[in-house]
Amino acid sequence: MMLAKSEIWRGYGNTILYTLTGTAINLIFTISAGYALSRKTLPFRSAINMFFLLTMFINGGLIPTYLLMNSLHLVNTFAIMVLMGGVNVWNFIICRTFFETNIPTEVLEAAKIDGSNELIFFMRIALPLSKSILAVMTLFFAVEHWNGYYNALVYLRSENKYPLQLVLRNLLLTTQLSPETSDSGMAQLLNLQSMKYGVIVIASVPVLILYPFIQKHFVKGVMVGAIKG
Repeated sequence: MMLAKSEIWRGYGNTILYTLTGTAINLIFTISAGYALSRKTLPFRSAINMFFLLTMFINGGLIPTYLLMNSLHLVNTFAIMVLMGGVNVWNFIICRTFFETNIPTEVLEAAKIDGSNELIFFMRIALPLSKSILAVMTLFFAVEHWNGYYNALVYLRSENKYPLQLVLRNLLLTTQLSPETSDSGMAQLLNLQSMKYGVIVIASVPVLILYPFIQKHFVKGVMVGAIKG
């Protein structure tokens, strides 16, 4: 019944697009920032780290953020769904810790002797050695985008841009019992419960399919950020 609804398939397509694009942007920003700030030779490293940390405690609030996004003409656009939260500070700290503890400075110095620079070292040496943290960050960001509906609820106006989670939320809201249906309340309740279970399956299957492919890297990458601060 639910799979026959065209809005669900449209929401699936939108969510897949938001998830793939948003995760790629998140990885580029977060991994790059984490690596750069893991290098002790970076000028103003402490100040930049403090700037990132302050954003975890100081927030501009919904109304100022909405006004800013509106002034940038991002409201009700594809860009708002993939650019909001481009860098997650907590994930950035995990990445920085990983590079500090798993990519020794001596390796960089040896690469420089062979004629390498920071960019080449990052692309050809650091990233291939960072499969575990890349897998973890990919899962974190992909799940965040897949399950996200708040930004869509606030910033999107066109239903054809709605992600799957917002489509499913609206479907559940429209199937709530009303006083006029009290005579057939049990049937309505059963239909509602079936709808909820169907929503859980539809929303969870893609993530469950993704996880086994990165499971072997997941535990190692998570423990890096959990053990060392």
